[in-house]
Amino acid sequence: MLITESTVDQLAWEKMNQLVPCIVQHVLTGEVLMQGYMNRDALLQTLQTKAVTFYSRSKQRLWQKGEQSGHVLQFTGAYRDCDNDSILVQAIPQGPTCHLGTRSCFAEAPAPFLVQLNNIIKARRGASPDESYTAKLLSQPIKRIAQKVGEEGVEVALAATVQDKDELLNESADLLYHLLVTLEASDLSLEQVLEVLQQRHR
Repeated sequence: MLITESTVDQLAWEKMNQLVPCIVQHVLTGEVLMQGYMNRDALLQTLQTKAVTFYSRSKQRLWQKGEQSGHVLQFTGAYRDCDNDSILVQAIPQGPTCHLGTRSCFAEAPAPFLVQLNNIIKARRGASPDESYTAKLLSQPIKRIAQKVGEEGVEVALAATVQDKDELLNESADLLYHLLVTLEASDLSLEQVLEVLQQRHR
């Protein structure tokens, strides 16, 4: 259930000495970023400031994520579980989440596949065109890369028109891939596209 300032006291604070575990999830990709603990004040501060704040058990005080590094977690929503004793926070990270410089504190856990694919495409940028098709594409002028998106878009439309489901799936995969390459070549990201979609949904 959605947590608001008026429902903060519905959490079972007494179960764990006024601390509740909190999982932070990237609101756009679904990736789990980190886990921390919140007391009532940390949750209220998060709701009010829109910057994710925890209670540090080692420092015995409130701790805003990124207060030193600047890599804050921009709060978008919080939800309590069915037992009211854990919190799911959704946020947009402003830089690496982990103090080790990785996108997530669970860096070895695989990201959602589209995120993985996007990261592979990004890693191919600047590589030798002989190494991969992606590197070869990225070495070409943006006009040529954009042309591939147009070609794949037409093939998707044709497959849909003749109701060839297998071809539609394959051509859709090609279209998504070439779109991600075009975004990378244009210094844009999948996350930015998802953010636009999210804003439109509101």
